[in-house]
Amino acid sequence: MKKRYLFDDLLKYLDHKNALVITGMRQVGKTTIMKQLFEKVSGPKLWFDFENPLDLLHFENINYDGIYETLKQEAGSDKDRLYVFIDEIQNFPDITKIIKYLIDKYNVKFIVTGSSNYYLKNLFPESLSGRKFIFILQPINFNEYLFFNDKITKREPNKNLDLKSSYSLLDFKKYETDYQTYLEYGGFPEVVTTTDNATKKLILKNIFASFFEKDIKVLSDVKDIRELRDLILMLVPRTGNIIDITKLSNQLGINRVKIYYYLELLQGTFFIKLIPKFSKSIDRTVAGGRKVYFADTGLLNIIGKVNDGQLFENAVANQLNFYGDLFYYNKRSISEIDFILNKEIAFEVKLKSSSADLKKLEKNASEIGVKKYYLVSKNFSETDKTIFPMYL
Repeated sequence: MKKRYLFDDLLKYLDHKNALVITGMRQVGKTTIMKQLFEKVSGPKLWFDFENPLDLLHFENINYDGIYETLKQEAGSDKDRLYVFIDEIQNFPDITKIIKYLIDKYNVKFIVTGSSNYYLKNLFPESLSGRKFIFILQPINFNEYLFFNDKITKREPNKNLDLKSSYSLLDFKKYETDYQTYLEYGGFPEVVTTTDNATKKLILKNIFASFFEKDIKVLSDVKDIRELRDLILMLVPRTGNIIDITKLSNQLGINRVKIYYYLELLQGTFFIKLIPKFSKSIDRTVAGGRKVYFADTGLLNIIGKVNDGQLFENAVANQLNFYGDLFYYNKRSISEIDFILNKEIAFEVKLKSSSADLKKLEKNASEIGVKKYYLVSKNFSETDKTIFPMYL
């Protein structure tokens, strides 16, 4: 079975004392990547699924030493280090106390998954500070998409953004059709590896439904699911735009405090990304309005419809997000920059870039002291400093 690029990072820390926590959206492949790590362990190891009530029984003893003795006996462990893999830890919040105790006293290695960062923030108290590494598994990026669909044979994680500003028409055409498919259906692993388009859409609908059935109903105290659903539907046409909280509040008939809570919930469950305004002042960055993007373009297309420019900009946001922190720049709607990566590189996203676009970007980037800048064009263009999304 092919492995996600995050697998290599996780493998590096498989022998470290800290617990490895794999989180991310539902159905991004957390259980699969943990099973692949399980196969790499040659010593005593155990697997538990906390959606199975019988597996929870192993950890309900108030005597934590007794839990360890039971685990050790079941794994056939004597002096060797014990590895414990737990899927869906959010179903048993008390597990954090047990993890801390067994790490500190018995050097047990824990590798666990949890489906929601929003919930995990509360699930992992400060008592586990210094005893955990958290890894976020995102939907498949385009480079992984090519690998999973046998379009490239060598598995090369593109961890560092290697930009060049000269691509031939042949370079562009090589992956043009693949990128259009990726744009339309997104990067959930089951969707990526499914060939039939009707089935892809059905899988995406199921992912959206499971988000409400599991992440929202189980992990939050949202009383009226319809309010959250309506907010999501309102966010779709606002993709790539600055959110006006007051306007959303008035249109939905929901107070501003609840809107903020819902947005935090949607971002904490990896459903959306809220990108802050660029500023060299931290206070101004926090105070500025945020632009909204959805975590997966396939999911976005299932929920509602956006124009080609919004869909493409959303895809580029997700691709650039693999390389660090994103910001946008806006000065009284006179000068704008779509994305600024790590406050160092400016990107303007266009369906087809032009020389005029480049001059404008150069001027805007210069105003805020950003020296590197590029146009990202969906269609082929020979403009200097234009890059194509399939090479991000």
